[in-house]
Amino acid sequence: METITLERVLPAVFAERPHCEASEVWRREVTLRRGEYCLFEAASGAGKSSLCAFLYGMRRDYEGRILFDGTDSRTLSPAAWEGLRRRSLSYLFQDLRLFGELTVAENLALKNDLTGFLRREEIDRLLAEAGIADKRDVPAARLSVGQQQRVAFVRCLCQPFDFILLDEPVSHLDPANGEILARLLVAEARRQGAGILVTSVGNRLPLPYDKILTL
Repeated sequence: METITLERVLPAVFAERPHCEASEVWRREVTLRRGEYCLFEAASGAGKSSLCAFLYGMRRDYEGRILFDGTDSRTLSPAAWEGLRRRSLSYLFQDLRLFGELTVAENLALKNDLTGFLRREEIDRLLAEAGIADKRDVPAARLSVGQQQRVAFVRCLCQPFDFILLDEPVSHLDPANGEILARLLVAEARRQGAGILVTSVGNRLPLPYDKILTL
């Protein structure tokens, strides 16, 4: 996938909200290109997580159109969505969505066994660079929220992608750990020639953004 285009997209719940007129995204035409890094910044409640859910096909309660290489995403079949999520779109959820009873390694295997993308030693290297190698065999529920956030980050690298969506990826991290994740992310995005789409309520993932848009 080379482009994602938003054509006058607006969450249905915002239809009567006048403040959306000031948005650089809602009710605008915005094209996101593979290889570009884009930050969507706004206050809480402005629709950052909704935007990610729309792009990932988890929600359809919006006006306008979202086009993948010119194809309206609403027309995609379940099988087409499955293929996109396996090969073209990766997503770091704001609420992380780890299985607390499973170990870190087991959580990562759920994704990597589906994609076969990384070797065991590559996953171990990512855990080490993220500072959580010693947590590999610990149940996710026993980790701090910041450690869980790093596990979820590593999980979203366990697949090929043209675009990666990260919803407030450093909300529970200190600046030093944010820098580490940014370095790992840029290295992988460059390797795959991928675009990076990040949302932030103020604590930015430190990247060389091509676009910074206000919701």
